[in-house]
Amino acid sequence: MNDVDVLEWTLAGYAGEQLAEEAQLLNKTVDYAGGQLIFQDYGVVVIEPAAPGTKDVVFSCAVHGDETAPIEIIRDMVQGIMQGEIKPVQRTLFLIANPAAIAINKRFVDMNMNRLFSGAHADGHTPEHKRAANLEHYVTAFYNDAPAGERQRFHYDLHTAIRDSQYEKFAVHPFTHGGPYKKSQLTFLAECGVTTMLLSQSPTTTFSYYSARTHAAEAFTVELGKVRPFGQNDRSKFAAAEQMFTRLIVEHELSLPEFDPYRTKVFDVCRTINRTVEDFTLHFPDDVANFTAFEQGYLLATDGDTEYRVERAGERIVFPNAKVALGQRALLTVIDVSKKRLQLV
Repeated sequence: MNDVDVLEWTLAGYAGEQLAEEAQLLNKTVDYAGGQLIFQDYGVVVIEPAAPGTKDVVFSCAVHGDETAPIEIIRDMVQGIMQGEIKPVQRTLFLIANPAAIAINKRFVDMNMNRLFSGAHADGHTPEHKRAANLEHYVTAFYNDAPAGERQRFHYDLHTAIRDSQYEKFAVHPFTHGGPYKKSQLTFLAECGVTTMLLSQSPTTTFSYYSARTHAAEAFTVELGKVRPFGQNDRSKFAAAEQMFTRLIVEHELSLPEFDPYRTKVFDVCRTINRTVEDFTLHFPDDVANFTAFEQGYLLATDGDTEYRVERAGERIVFPNAKVALGQRALLTVIDVSKKRLQLV
């Protein structure tokens, strides 16, 4: 089964179709050089090395189904393991999160899945609510099934953004609840080409926050570039990230450069602007890039009769989307933060 395309298998199975060879994979275990791949569910693949290291690593993609570059990366990593080209020594869980959305080339089918974690899936009955609940179950089981002893937990939830960004690759660090930030993770992400970090300052219902809060994992939402159709991603732009993701799971001890505080640009969330009424408008063009700054007083958005203007010098916009569901975030504003203010360990 070394030639099985795990993405084709996932999409066909999720649609209830049967592919002759691929259909045999569900609930099956396949050997690779040094361990086993366990196909727990469509889009859910566990790697169990025969002699596992001390890391438990989760890679997820397609929480938004049209973000194709991370899907291609995850697909190729699994294929590389099946074909013996990648030989993990660390336990790894690969998740293709929303096959139904991938199948229709949409961000989501009914609901934005990245608003349905940390129990938020209990408030609805769409397929995305159910899938989010299942994904939490798989992550919990993966971490709980780890060998006894001191272990490190990681979760990289891979995305691409709807629009361009002044900083092409950036990561969102979930709220730490007063905990420190890890120099090793800032360095690892910088080696991936992700040299901009956005610090969340409140609990959220994102997948990365779920793993960070519930399982004490080093977890991040990683934005690798811009949304493009399958086959139109310039994979050379993701080469550094793919190399580091692979090294993380094939090396027992990952050697990283010394932490350089000037290598990573850090932003803090200033304001979260939600859409509360149908009459919501963003007052800048659709092609304005993430992290664009506006002058003080500039009208950013109107939510009915409520106006949102730039309040602070250097305030920038991130993740603008006027079409979100009522009650959801339509815009973040962020500001530069000095790393001297951060608790780094």
